[in-house]
Amino acid sequence: MLGGWTERPVPAPQVRARAALGPGALWAAAWGVLLLTAPAGAQRGRKKVVHVLEGESGSVVVQTAPGQVVSHRGGTIVLPCRYHYEAAAHGHDGVRLKWTKVVDPLAFTDVFVALGPQHRAFGSYRGRAELQGDGPGDASLVLRNVTLQDYGRYECEVTNELEDDAGMVKLDLEGVVFPYHPRGGRYKLTFAEAQRACAEQDGILASAEQLHAAWRDGLDWCNAGWLRDGSVQYPVNRPREPCGGLGGTGSAGGGGDANGGVRNYGYRHNAEERYDAFCFTSNLPGRVFFLKPLRPVPFSGAARACAARGAAVAKVGQLFAAWKLQLLDRCTAGWLADGSARYPIVNPRARCGGRRPGVRSLGFPDATRRLFGVYCYRAPGAPDPAPGGWGWGWAGGGGWAGGARDPAAWTPLRV
Repeated sequence: MLGGWTERPVPAPQVRARAALGPGALWAAAWGVLLLTAPAGAQRGRKKVVHVLEGESGSVVVQTAPGQVVSHRGGTIVLPCRYHYEAAAHGHDGVRLKWTKVVDPLAFTDVFVALGPQHRAFGSYRGRAELQGDGPGDASLVLRNVTLQDYGRYECEVTNELEDDAGMVKLDLEGVVFPYHPRGGRYKLTFAEAQRACAEQDGILASAEQLHAAWRDGLDWCNAGWLRDGSVQYPVNRPREPCGGLGGTGSAGGGGDANGGVRNYGYRHNAEERYDAFCFTSNLPGRVFFLKPLRPVPFSGAARACAARGAAVAKVGQLFAAWKLQLLDRCTAGWLADGSARYPIVNPRARCGGRRPGVRSLGFPDATRRLFGVYCYRAPGAPDPAPGGWGWGWAGGGGWAGGARDPAAWTPLRV
């Protein structure tokens, strides 16, 4: 549990079975079955645990790292957990090690479980999670190829035949929070739609902690958006009347008139009320680049232009990650996959949208009448099929100069 220790009831039939078979045999058999059959989905509620003080015979005491561990998407991280166990009479083979992820205060999802030589990872953790195994008493979990969905709190539980103890480890990710609304306009998303919108733009809904960190880093956005816990908030660094007033009575930042804060609407009806979304994304495994054809293209030509360079039109989250983590700086607007036009500024200058760094947005221009370049994303290892002076155009007819022609008829040309 998150809020203290309580007793775990033991069913009477289980007590009788132990008396008949002996505690060691029944323990190994029972957990062997659980290793094979435990569900990977979220489990509502939580079993109760007994907290036994160190020094008592057979006691288990778990220690995890204070604070949090930090990684990035695609990285490898160790979730530290060690335990003390009076093993002289019992041995470590009878100790069960279990990792779960906290989905919400009353729901956990299985990550990894081990009993002696039997190990099993669940769900999306299969093939990525394993015990570090650094000697007796080490229950640390190695997690490879970290994903955005891995962000959150994990419980390390160590159990012997009758007692157990648990500790929490928080996994944080390096990344960037970005506000998002679709082409339909602001305040159009239910909670579920906000989750899908972030996923479509290479992100997940941000946590309240991530939004607060982004506010401290300078994020200022005067539109309320969903967060992953179902609350609706927005960060204000420059207090003003249209954005909750000067200071704002609902500020979570405690900054007063000078510093603004994170305005908080609280938990809203997630199926009926509609807001924007605050999304979070992390490190890019590939590269975002700006493609400037000899002639700007309508949105319908953006995908083909990127495909000519072994890439796809970049998503909003990918552009934000490239701006924040790869320091992409380009004072030229380009199409993105959702039909918006944006450009990233690391070094602010007056002619590029003001004195603050950020990703500038031109909204959702007319997809057929407005012409731009395009921001493309190339996955790691993908070759560039049009290096140097190669691009796309129309054979025998002026390359990109024939802008009115159908992009579906483009062929590779030297330009």
